[in-house]
Amino acid sequence: MGGALAWKDPAQAPVGSSLLAVSEQLSHCRTVLRLFDDLAMLTYSCQYGLGAQEDDVPVRWLSVLNNLADQLYYPCEHVAWAADTRIIRANSQQWWALSMALWGTSLILGIARSLRILAQLRRKLQTQPSGSLQTSPEALRAQAKAEALMILSNTADLANAIHWLPPGLLWAGKFPPWLVGLMGTVSSLAGLYQTCMKGSTGTV
Repeated sequence: MGGALAWKDPAQAPVGSSLLAVSEQLSHCRTVLRLFDDLAMLTYSCQYGLGAQEDDVPVRWLSVLNNLADQLYYPCEHVAWAADTRIIRANSQQWWALSMALWGTSLILGIARSLRILAQLRRKLQTQPSGSLQTSPEALRAQAKAEALMILSNTADLANAIHWLPPGLLWAGKFPPWLVGLMGTVSSLAGLYQTCMKGSTGTV
């Protein structure tokens, strides 16, 4: 919203500039909070392992690679942050670019995984009689909707991840502030709606 209000001239849009400043500080806050996420991510990755619980092989390996990309993302971002704050001596731009590349890889793998699951769910709903399904059609449709929202959220995040890569790759560095904010808003709203869906259905 701040980018939309300040897209022409930030000096003439004090509210938009203020919102952009708040957004920047919240981004810094999230970066610091992620310093404590490594152990949680490692625990999840170890619990998932090689995905033996998955029936579909492509979904299994997409998930494993996704977890690996996420696991590598955190330490790269920590090094970039530490370099920016002069805790260590390192080229922060290189580490930020690497962390963005890992994040983008994770998002692409997540999109591919959701597309695969979505195709399987649609196939089940179209080809199998309702009485033969172990899960009700309503539950399958809800799961399909959740995967569609995940694709929307990840696609919006991927657009921003590419924007934050070094210039020269696709649209890197070319997004105006309002478009970055719009992509972030779309991702956040999709995630919020997905959370509300889980709460209403009682699923985890």
